[in-house]
Amino acid sequence: MGPRMGELSAAAVVIGNEILSGKITDTNSPFLATELRALGVSLRRVVVIPDELQVIADEVRECHRAYDVVFTSGGVGPTHDDITVEGVACALGRSVISHPDLEAKLRAFYGDRINPARLKMAEVPEGAELITDVSLNFPTIKVENIYVLPGIPEIFRQKFSSLRSRFQAAPYCMKVVYTGVGEGTIAEFLNDTMREFPDLLLGSYPKINDPEYMVKVTLESKDVGYVERAFRHLLRLLPGGSVVRTEE
Repeated sequence: MGPRMGELSAAAVVIGNEILSGKITDTNSPFLATELRALGVSLRRVVVIPDELQVIADEVRECHRAYDVVFTSGGVGPTHDDITVEGVACALGRSVISHPDLEAKLRAFYGDRINPARLKMAEVPEGAELITDVSLNFPTIKVENIYVLPGIPEIFRQKFSSLRSRFQAAPYCMKVVYTGVGEGTIAEFLNDTMREFPDLLLGSYPKINDPEYMVKVTLESKDVGYVERAFRHLLRLLPGGSVVRTEE
């Protein structure tokens, strides 16, 4: 089911050979998914790709066209494999330039220790916007609908937190039902609820060997009244004694 009318859609492009090889575990996309959900933004795609220029360009180009907002994670820095900026520029048909404000900031910070590797941090796609925040040492690069974020989780979270207010939309309202019976028993009632409430976001998540419950059912909508009616409808359908507890 796609995003609703008026709802922002988003994609995350996670870049790094170290993630694909298992050396590093990606924690940025789960963080982003949770944050965007709380903001009412529909994260529609997460893709992990290697540090290869053409692959980055192709994936960013596709996401740029298909989604309202695109976040990249990783591949920004002074080393040889930090080619995300170049990949984003290539995706948009732009050149890479040294941004004078960034270069001045780097020269002031490093002084005599400045070198070509450090100056690489001043490179941006031509026409990029720099988003500054007093809590951050370095601005975030934005070009069209693409936000270029670092891969280091602590900095990724700081950067996103500084951008958060840009994506505030109507939040989702969620209600949860935990059942003591399996999916096979409740499937017909879930299907009935979806027929009655076709715009509902309904999830069913079995748990194995949990003494408390067998299935966690989530009901979500941006319409508080709609999800409330669907919740009450499902509770009326479920067999007596099958509901362990609910969360509203």
